[in-house]
Amino acid sequence: MTSHTDIPERFSWLETIYLGMENPRPVEVEKARLHKGVVLLKLVGYDDRDAADTLRNEWLQIPESEAVPLEEGEYYLYQLEGLQVVTDEGESLGVLVDVIETKANNVFVVNGDRGEVLLPDIDDVILEIDFDKSQILVHLIPGLLPD
Repeated sequence: MTSHTDIPERFSWLETIYLGMENPRPVEVEKARLHKGVVLLKLVGYDDRDAADTLRNEWLQIPESEAVPLEEGEYYLYQLEGLQVVTDEGESLGVLVDVIETKANNVFVVNGDRGEVLLPDIDDVILEIDFDKSQILVHLIPGLLPD
């Protein structure tokens, strides 16, 4: 399974995970271990390879209450969706609709009057994330906006 957590060993202490993106259903974790950077799970009710194969490409989720606590200034990526994106010159670029995770840095996908704008999550571009204002303040460097 591809892990989207920074702490894959977390699966060893979880008792229940939730399967599926839409209407996730709870499933008990029978065993969990790491093998060469991959999480291997044995879930209750999935007792052979064929049963496990039915879960291919399914999302495994946990309740936020069981998530690893965040440090000051940290946030979950899903919390960014729906925030207004405004430039340091006062222009509204639209709403953040997705975050693309890449090896170099995350990319914020913004939809607005200029169409789709892709903003790299780097200090030169993302100046401030203000959850109280539901806003992300950005600085546009050359080449970020579509022509």
